[in-house]
Amino acid sequence: MKVKTRFSPSPTGHLHVGGARTALYSWLFARRQNGKFVLRIEDTDLHRSHKNISDEIMTDMRWLNLDWDEGPYYQTKRLDRYNAIINQMLQDHSAYKCYCSKQRLETLRTKQMAHGLKPRYDGYCRDYNEDCTKQKKPVIRFRNPDEGFVIFEDQIHGIIKFSNQELDDFIICRSDGIPTYNFCVVIDDWDMNITHVIRGVDHINNTPRQINLLKALNAHIPIYAHVSMIFGPDGKKLSKRHGAIRVMQYRNEGYLPEALLNYLLRLGWSHGNQEIFSMNEMKNLFTLHTINKSPSIMNLKKLQWLNQKYINALSPAYISKNLQWHMEQENLDIENGPCLEDLVKLLGPRCHTLKEIAETCHYFYEEFNDYDLDAEKKYFFTQLEVAQKSLQSIRVKLAAILNWTLLEVRNAINASAHEQFGGMRTLAMPLRLAITGSLKAPAMDITIYTVGQIRSLARINKALLHIQKYKDQ
Repeated sequence: MKVKTRFSPSPTGHLHVGGARTALYSWLFARRQNGKFVLRIEDTDLHRSHKNISDEIMTDMRWLNLDWDEGPYYQTKRLDRYNAIINQMLQDHSAYKCYCSKQRLETLRTKQMAHGLKPRYDGYCRDYNEDCTKQKKPVIRFRNPDEGFVIFEDQIHGIIKFSNQELDDFIICRSDGIPTYNFCVVIDDWDMNITHVIRGVDHINNTPRQINLLKALNAHIPIYAHVSMIFGPDGKKLSKRHGAIRVMQYRNEGYLPEALLNYLLRLGWSHGNQEIFSMNEMKNLFTLHTINKSPSIMNLKKLQWLNQKYINALSPAYISKNLQWHMEQENLDIENGPCLEDLVKLLGPRCHTLKEIAETCHYFYEEFNDYDLDAEKKYFFTQLEVAQKSLQSIRVKLAAILNWTLLEVRNAINASAHEQFGGMRTLAMPLRLAITGSLKAPAMDITIYTVGQIRSLARINKALLHIQKYKDQ
């Protein structure tokens, strides 16, 4: 049996982490088994589906490097196939037309709930009733078995059993002629020879209905695996503040696709105590039976930690390609400073995201007019004489360097620190503030060397003038 999985998003909303994890698990299982991965767009909700969202979902999947072997298939392009099967089901009486009005169904539901019963259709139109023909546009219902059970072995949750008496005759085609989700997905899985359906646990109640429909069509029944929910740290349903944002927004926030994939993989799956996996390891180690049954908890701090690991583990050349977009968002001229590969080496160990690198590297590429207010007060104005003396000392030594190398810069800083009463402690903060405008920067020898001799001296002079002006007030 050739393994074939599918990811079938609905273009009624963006691809979020839950859907992305489902896509990843389906993709990994297919790759592990040397099978095929299908992309299917379930767009039969005509009022809520949007073509631009379909395109965005595919853009997000490409960014995650989740390639598909077949598709994208669109359900709205398969309506003739669905209708042909529905007509055949009407002929063999495995489906029937239902003319019940909304008023009757609402009354039925109210009575059932009042008696503590589970709301379900009562089969009123199973046998043709002339009184029902006043409703000119009927819906089509599947004739669900009255007795017995639907039993299937979920690859994550084990044996699951449903009584057919709990399942009503669900609608397979609306009155407007558009087939429903539960019908279309069955026909698609059948036609596309899907062997394994990996999807969210919120679909588990749909599974017995779909199995009964497959049996009625004498179609093969896939193997099912229902992935548990993802909750926020507070145990509640994911919201935007928890990280329930469009996948591409993670790119915009400075995350690497490798880091997000690794994080999603571990969000419900494990292999011993291993935390970081290469793509080959993901494909070679992933199995369905090691997926956790319990809900997973979203932890953005863990994702940040993982992202920083990838920033420093992957090649600077690759990271710099991803970083360039963020530099453009900051309107930075990358020709006016260190090459991006060097910038990654400088700031990668200090930053958790590419966006953070781009936001904190301005002093390498452009001049600044303001200093961090708290740092300015503490290291310039509260210690006027000390700051002035320290900066004057290092200015002389940096200006005297004839061969601008990292070693010469380091020697100049050390020599100046020895002249100060407090040593490096006295020199470091005023110098860091003068060169970068803040206190967030790599080691000062590397920072000053990268900024360059001319610009470093100019910034020290500017800081000394700033201090003198405050002193003269």
